[in-house]
Amino acid sequence: AAREANEDKTMSANLKYLSLGILVFQTTSLVLTMRYSRTLKEEGPRYLSSTAVVVAELLKIMACILLVYKDSKCSLRALNRILHDEILNKPMETLKLAIPSGIYTLQNNLLYVALSNLDAATYQVTYQLKILTTALFSVSMLSKKLGVYQWLSLVILMTGVAFVQWPSDSQELDPKELSAGSQFVGLMAVLTACFSSGFAGVYFEKILKETKQSVWIRNIQLGFFGSIFGLMGVYIYDGELVSKNGFFQGYNRLTWIVVILQALGGLVIAAVIKYADNILKGFATSLSIILSTLISYFWLQDFVPTSVFFLGAILVITATFLYGYDPKPTGNPTKA
Repeated sequence: AAREANEDKTMSANLKYLSLGILVFQTTSLVLTMRYSRTLKEEGPRYLSSTAVVVAELLKIMACILLVYKDSKCSLRALNRILHDEILNKPMETLKLAIPSGIYTLQNNLLYVALSNLDAATYQVTYQLKILTTALFSVSMLSKKLGVYQWLSLVILMTGVAFVQWPSDSQELDPKELSAGSQFVGLMAVLTACFSSGFAGVYFEKILKETKQSVWIRNIQLGFFGSIFGLMGVYIYDGELVSKNGFFQGYNRLTWIVVILQALGGLVIAAVIKYADNILKGFATSLSIILSTLISYFWLQDFVPTSVFFLGAILVITATFLYGYDPKPTGNPTKA
């Protein structure tokens, strides 16, 4: 029994680091392909990001249905029964996922408000508070215990990410005067987004870890609400453009790669939350920011790293190692 427990523990640790590694790769490649797809000059209309979000959600649902089909020994009857029993017959369980999905939609709109009312530097620094809000919600909602080194690493990570994303002179906004009123609105929007981001992530983690439903079923439920909220966004923001040029305007091979990577991201994040946690997800995302920026410098050649960036990168890497540091009890004699 002890050997089986150790094997399960090793398997869980392997899944945790494998899912984190895939998340770093997925986030990095998504950032680079998305940036490339949005800057590529082509004839005709550019694809709408709001429709890409909806298509990614639908692809995520399809992928999860295929995974459930595989888990049910490739039986359509078994798949139909599982979907019926786990989703349609449990409306309250399904509705629980409307909360994080709705919060994520609200968060995206809040960030748009924040960017419209704050300069880039203030926005980037303030938004890193989501790292700490995630940790606070993990402690309060999941009874997670963090040591001194882990709290210290979170503060270092927050500072490091703020430095990494600090805008250079060329990225600064126009030197227009921002009124105190609009700055207050922007600050409130970004602070609300930080708390909503932390709460939604930890709430989803709590649902995943406390129920017996598979991570794929949960993703189907989340994707269902995500696509509904996404379609509302398409109608509100891009309704005129869609009626004029169609839902799939500007789509090409590169657009589909971006959409597939976005869908994959949803699956990988769910796996990370299931096998690791939201705090480690934050570390993986931070490492991917550094990786994508360096690749952007060497490959896309559209970024020149500053000394502030390198300082931030060192802080993020230090924080990553510090978070996993486990000091040995002082009572035990050290081996020579």
